Amino acid sequence: MKEIGGYLEAEHFRGNELYPHAMKLNLGRTAAALYLKETGARRVWLPRFLCTSVTDALKKEEMELLFYGILPDFTPDEKDLPDRPMEEDECLFVVNFYGQIDNDRLLAMKKRWGNVFLDFTHSFFQEPPAGMPALMSVRKFFGVTDGAYLFAAEDISLPKEQDESHTRFAHVLGRYERNASEFYRQMLENAESYVGAEPKRMSALTENLMRGIDYEYAASVRNTNFGILDELLGAVNELKQKGILKTPEGGAFCYPLLIRDGSRIRKELAKENIYVPTYWRNVIDEMPQGSLEYRYASDILALPCDQRYGASEMKTVAEAVLRLIGEE
Repeated sequence: MKEIGGYLEAEHFRGNELYPHAMKLNLGRTAAALYLKETGARRVWLPRFLCTSVTDALKKEEMELLFYGILPDFTPDEKDLPDRPMEEDECLFVVNFYGQIDNDRLLAMKKRWGNVFLDFTHSFFQEPPAGMPALMSVRKFFGVTDGAYLFAAEDISLPKEQDESHTRFAHVLGRYERNASEFYRQMLENAESYVGAEPKRMSALTENLMRGIDYEYAASVRNTNFGILDELLGAVNELKQKGILKTPEGGAFCYPLLIRDGSRIRKELAKENIYVPTYWRNVIDEMPQGSLEYRYASDILALPCDQRYGASEMKTVAEAVLRLIGEE
């Protein structure tokens, strides 16, 4: 019998999720593995510029993995890919890095290669093109500990087991009242707990929290902050100078700043309590130093521009960067 009475639990939100019709799963990597397995993919083409969490999840399903390079604008290097549509059991895995690939270009990839699966980890507010399967990560954009949306182009069944996240919220709640540095170890332990995770349904707690978010506000603030950083740092951003950088569709994930000696600048920023993550650390370890993938993983600074901040914080970040690279 369901309990009645007693102390109150976390509040139940009654708002709307941004993507109520998407399938709700626990993690982006498990969403990808589940969809590709259930739709019969046995051979998957992946970018070399990719974290091991995805490759490990697909290896676990005994899929054959082939790799391709990316071009400076983050799109697949066609010379590394078949000059034909994908076979029925074959799929091209495309990552929308920093939300820099718009839907028109994605549709062109579908037209050319047929079976394309989209990783929208960096583009939560960019709705995928109709008919193109895609995953979105919830915890990359909001203060939750699990969660992914899967846009499935074919009918697949959700896992029977539902994730539970109540034991993993200490670092999220702790940062609400204190500094992130106090809970950094717990954040890492939470991330490590997902190694080898099986596909599950999104936790009830995360699903509830996703009904309490002001999505219009979050997207607007992210884009405004992106614009402020671009105005202040565009002159030193190699992506901007090469005509590559653009405001992402919907809402920005971060402001990707490509500069020389990015690894050193990242460490110096941390000393000033400005934390910039190193994505794809495995790429730095595995790829040759002269490769584009190594350069991007090492020297792109994913500067925060999310809904927690405003113009004052963006100015602080920009001033610190300019001072450290000697441009101030």
